[in-house]
Amino acid sequence: MARPETSHERAHGSVTDVVHDVGIPEVDLLSPIEIRGVTLRTRIVMSPMCQYSAREGLANDWHLVHLGGRAAGGVALVMVEATAVTRAGRITPGDLGLWEDEQLRALGRIVRFVHEQGAVAGIQLAHAGRKASCDVPWRGGARLEPMQGGWPVVAPSPIPFADGDPSPEPLDAAGIEAVKAAFEAAALRALAAGFRVFEIHAAHGYLLHEFLSPLANQREDEYGGNLVNRMRLVLEVAERVRRIVPESLPLFVRISATDWVEGGWDVDDSVALARQLRERGVDLIDVSSGGMVPRATIPVSKGYQVPFARRIRDEAEIRTGAVGMICDPDQADQIITGGDADLVLLGRELLREPYWAQKAARALEAEPCWPVQYGYALKRRQK
Repeated sequence: MARPETSHERAHGSVTDVVHDVGIPEVDLLSPIEIRGVTLRTRIVMSPMCQYSAREGLANDWHLVHLGGRAAGGVALVMVEATAVTRAGRITPGDLGLWEDEQLRALGRIVRFVHEQGAVAGIQLAHAGRKASCDVPWRGGARLEPMQGGWPVVAPSPIPFADGDPSPEPLDAAGIEAVKAAFEAAALRALAAGFRVFEIHAAHGYLLHEFLSPLANQREDEYGGNLVNRMRLVLEVAERVRRIVPESLPLFVRISATDWVEGGWDVDDSVALARQLRERGVDLIDVSSGGMVPRATIPVSKGYQVPFARRIRDEAEIRTGAVGMICDPDQADQIITGGDADLVLLGRELLREPYWAQKAARALEAEPCWPVQYGYALKRRQK
């Protein structure tokens, strides 16, 4: 027998959209899903992936082609990369940003194109915290010195990310309030740009994750110490962003389910956080892991993070997205049909194959949703 719906599910849809008598979801990878007032054509999502190709936070033609190409390739939800809510919150000088209005106009062009392809445009709002002020990865990703254009970084506590890094400046009460206000202002700009899905980045060792993890947060005020205090900033940011985002549009939060280090943030903590986020109107937890410390040993393997998505989905009674080493259509389909997650997020696989969604449709014996400009030619060839 299926479990009863919670009040959140009655308002915004059940975790298991359509249920058999035995409680098994009647959905697969290619089934549409409705989250609040947004319908995704399938469960296939392009994961946010930094391109480090912006100037002063401005999107350009590279981002249009990169993101628009995957929308044309059949992805249901195209998530824009981690987009800094402040200039100092960038990982590198090449990060996208939404700290001023000119940036929303540049992103608006991309949003319009994504929507024209039948996909939904989403954005991930982020602050890099102590992992900010680095060079781009293809130049080594090292910390930038002031003479190289680097800038001071902030964190919950004066604990550097890696040996040899300068100690970050601990945020005081005014600084914490400024972070919340920056997420709120960036959400307003993202809404004005036309985005229909919003995600708060609280994973991978960036600022909000730093507040969650005792490995980075050794504060003694109301934002540090016990789990309730360490969750406080993430929950407050979620509340502020949820007030900006209309009731008809979804709000996601990406988390690292575990730091993969003893004494760090773990999956039990993640379940507790997900329950609190659900109560604040968050619709889906995007479940990743790691990134807090450079010394973590992560057992990377096929679908290695999927069990975290399953546990959070089951125990916190909230939709989840699975990400990480998901490569082939059958594997992705089994994640959905097996009830492990509600969405499958693809990263590197979509870099290798922009038309992965079309190949998945063929593999699962469905009709690919080619752009009309391509589909017409392909159908003529088949005849």
